[in-house]
Amino acid sequence: MKYMLLIWNRPGFVEELSEADRNAIFGEVDEIMKALTESGELLGGEALADPSQTRTVRHSAGGAEITDGPFMESKEQFAGYLMVDCETPERAAEIAASWPDVRHGVGVLEVRPLMHQAGTEM
Repeated sequence: MKYMLLIWNRPGFVEELSEADRNAIFGEVDEIMKALTESGELLGGEALADPSQTRTVRHSAGGAEITDGPFMESKEQFAGYLMVDCETPERAAEIAASWPDVRHGVGVLEVRPLMHQAGTEM
């Protein structure tokens, strides 16, 4: 089953870290990505640009309304994602629990199964 692991973290936490701590966390991410690649579970993933570069599109009376920036204030920002293919939802949650943002208490990962194209299983 394929899962999307949505990475949410506190804006600015990386800038608050010492260079050594920052290198350690990014090193942990590299190790996890390497292990998931070697196991064949990693399908993809990317970090996202700062929310200040976001555009939000929503319905309005005059059609689509496009605004700069994130839609709402939040203590956490959507920072990136991983897509994995795991045998069980427990394995996907295990991967999420190993992510440095979770282990260091600066973020959360949301684990969501992906629907097949027909979407009938949900």
